[in-house]
Amino acid sequence: QVQLLESGGGSVQTGGSLRLSCAASGLTFSNYAVGWFRQAPGKEREFVAAVSRGGSGIDYADSVKGRFTISRDNARNTVIMQMNSLNPEDTAVYYCAVRYATASKAEYGYRHWGRGTQVTVSS
Repeated sequence: QVQLLESGGGSVQTGGSLRLSCAASGLTFSNYAVGWFRQAPGKEREFVAAVSRGGSGIDYADSVKGRFTISRDNARNTVIMQMNSLNPEDTAVYYCAVRYATASKAEYGYRHWGRGTQVTVSS
């Protein structure tokens, strides 16, 4: 059974940082690209960042470029997303998801999802 567990969310003030983790189990992790998505209250879920199977292919939403950094450790079945210079627009539930083979900005193809971790940024 595939399980994805996000952690590291919390409440910070504008300009603060958080480090989200996504721990995967029940799959051959190195066969899957990993994406982070987020959903703010009253809004649709949106793409944040993705990393390829080997870690060399990385993509970000324009809104987080230069502030967020995604990385993965296949030996530990973990993906990390370092979030700096947070602002209130980053407030959302953050989800990690896995997609077999290639990464994508679209939700289509991401077969397994975590339950999410809340990030709240106050002004």
